[in-house]
Amino acid sequence: MRFVQIVVLAGGTGGARFLRGVRAAAPEAEITAVVNTGDDVTMHGLRICPDLDTVMYTLGGGIDEERGWGRAGESWTVKEELAAYDADPTWFGLGDRDLATHLVRTRMLDAGYALSAVTAALCARWQPGVTLLPMSDQRVETHVVVTDPESGRPQAIHFQEWWVRHRAALDPAAFVQVGVDAARPAPGVVEAFAAADAILLAPSNPVVSIGTVLGVPGLREALLASPARVAGVSPIVGGAVVRGMADRCLPAMGIEVSAEGVGRHYGARSEGGLLDAWLVAEDDAADVPGVDVRARPLLMSSPEATTDLARAALGACAR
Repeated sequence: MRFVQIVVLAGGTGGARFLRGVRAAAPEAEITAVVNTGDDVTMHGLRICPDLDTVMYTLGGGIDEERGWGRAGESWTVKEELAAYDADPTWFGLGDRDLATHLVRTRMLDAGYALSAVTAALCARWQPGVTLLPMSDQRVETHVVVTDPESGRPQAIHFQEWWVRHRAALDPAAFVQVGVDAARPAPGVVEAFAAADAILLAPSNPVVSIGTVLGVPGLREALLASPARVAGVSPIVGGAVVRGMADRCLPAMGIEVSAEGVGRHYGARSEGGLLDAWLVAEDDAADVPGVDVRARPLLMSSPEATTDLARAALGACAR
């Protein structure tokens, strides 16, 4: 089946690399990436959108492939100078090249441009080959409820502090998307779902990436109203996460860290869930009632493997 309009829900490195495979697998299709912005944060007076930038740099050829985030050929002079001033936060570093993106974004946002318009302007340089949309133009920030190690009391900290500063070592009691109730899908998101003939859930974090995107009021409903089939790719391979710390997030939501656990969390569209099809690793067994479960190689170990994975996901959307 030849696909004309493809929508991919994505966040972070896994989502960015998967999108690269989708672009290669369907070069003639119009691809729309709806990207998590719950990780967004303001540091040193600059608005930082980690997932949007990771997707943009990856598809535009500017990503640091080894780290999976930030710019290739990066230098850290500004970070070192800020550290010399002991300027908080010292645990969050901005590369010199990456800094330019945040400066342009912040200047445009301060001038009144919406995040979706700013993202389009930044993509004019990088030419990612897909339409890159934030999930919402309204500010949404994920916070994590943890126990303060000093006072022993519950406190909410920004997701970036939990993820980067503490390396997810503090046990999460809950994840709270501050501002999500007042958010709306960004311009073009609902229309993309309505026009899609394939919808893919990238192998991104089910809680703080895909879950945050679907938490925007109206976005989940737009996905479910689409005539397209929905196929998801498991972020769990062999009972473990391939990248990131989803295994620290899933138990806090009562989700088993397994391909089956995540598949059941998403659920079948026929029963009010999300999935028509669910791709799992060849060695993973997954019983997800009402969902077409397909075992395929999931590791994106090369461009060819990533493209094959994307083809398999699209094949699961064919009627």
